[in-house]
Amino acid sequence: QVHLVESGGGLVQAGGSLRLSCAASGRTLSSYAMGWFRQAPGKARDFVARITQSGGSTYYAEPVKGRFTISRDDAKNTVYLQMTSLKPEDTAVYYCAGGSRTYDYWGQGTQVTVSS
Repeated sequence: QVHLVESGGGLVQAGGSLRLSCAASGRTLSSYAMGWFRQAPGKARDFVARITQSGGSTYYAEPVKGRFTISRDDAKNTVYLQMTSLKPEDTAVYYCAGGSRTYDYWGQGTQVTVSS
């Protein structure tokens, strides 16, 4: 079992930056691909970014390409989401998730609010 805890969310002005962290306990993250998702009020949960188990490949949703960067530090058992040039439409609860073939483990989420 893997327990994921996100942190780093908050209130930021449009154009600003935040770095989200996802710390794992229970098992090492190096066994899993990891992803970030977000859910805005009244909307479905959307994919944001993914990093492979090796860290060699990353994937991004179109709305965040060029602005967000996913990375992992397996020595710290932590995955990051660096967010820059934030827009009000990035406002959402951000979740990290991990798993082997599917996203089996999810964190509780961290709120990101971008003011205009």
